[in-house]
Amino acid sequence: MPPVKPMLAKATRTLPPQSAHAAGFLYEPKWDGFRTLVFRDGDEVELGSRNERPLTRYFPEVVDAVRAALPERCVVDGEIVIAGPRGLDFEALQQRIHPADSRVRRLAAETPASFVAFDLLALGDADLRALPLGERRARLEAMLAGVAPPVHLTPATRDEAEANDWFSRFEGAGLDGVVAKPLDLAYREDERVMLKVKHSRTADVVLAGFRWHKTGPIVGSLLLGIYDDSGALQHVGVAASFTNARRAELVEELAPLRADALAGHPWAGWASATDDSGRMPGAVSRWNAKKDLSWEPLRPERVLEVTYEHMEGTRFRHTAHFQRWRPDKLPRECTYEQLEVVAPYELSSIFGA
Repeated sequence: MPPVKPMLAKATRTLPPQSAHAAGFLYEPKWDGFRTLVFRDGDEVELGSRNERPLTRYFPEVVDAVRAALPERCVVDGEIVIAGPRGLDFEALQQRIHPADSRVRRLAAETPASFVAFDLLALGDADLRALPLGERRARLEAMLAGVAPPVHLTPATRDEAEANDWFSRFEGAGLDGVVAKPLDLAYREDERVMLKVKHSRTADVVLAGFRWHKTGPIVGSLLLGIYDDSGALQHVGVAASFTNARRAELVEELAPLRADALAGHPWAGWASATDDSGRMPGAVSRWNAKKDLSWEPLRPERVLEVTYEHMEGTRFRHTAHFQRWRPDKLPRECTYEQLEVVAPYELSSIFGA
């Protein structure tokens, strides 16, 4: 019965070879969606998120699909994703987290989600968490043999060459990377016992503002911008993950840029903006309406280099990481042209045409 916390992965720079573990690895694509544990008991279905928040009401079409495709009593670990014409669409997925049931059901019809299964925790009366992954995978494959969309079984391989091919080829479809799972691994809740290899790139971006840290008058995150073809500075994400000592140092470093920062600022109209899009620096958090997302403008005169994993539309999909200041670069040089464009990969082999 819920709650059950999912098993997690820790980051590594390269894909581990089969020889790195006595039992070898099972390699899987790393899906970029909402991690979800599906609990089914007859007609009762619960969709639990990674942080144990219920997702059930936001994905009625997934609930219906689970009732149609999965055994009457089971617990399955997987990912809720939305596959669009250009690959996985995380932005469309985020739009589903909305309080209005009418909007949720409209979007469920317009941009239906899929469930990709990659582990089996329970079947019937049997708790399978103590079994090795290899055996759980075999039972999952047998259970989902002939399963029809929108429920899918994730591809998996023991071939290192194929896994490395996935790492480069699947990226254009919006997948995060590759996960390596030891074949003798029991299901260990809330432990980082799997390995994940994710993409990382660098970009030069404009510093245009910051947010205070929740613990006090130190910098929490930096607001980043890139100029588009029309010359408008687009908000592309944030850089964070600083030590507290560095956060305090940044207060002093950024102080000169705060003077008269809002006058003529390209985001001046967003200073008091409150909508549910999550795209503006001051917008309400989709996940926590009480979270303070207010921001302090800075004159957009400094450039920094950050590392990022991949783009979601015109924005960084995840938090970027500060690398260094770039005093040799002008803000207007920070355009989308610098970003590496990954050719999209057709997901039809998994999701159909």
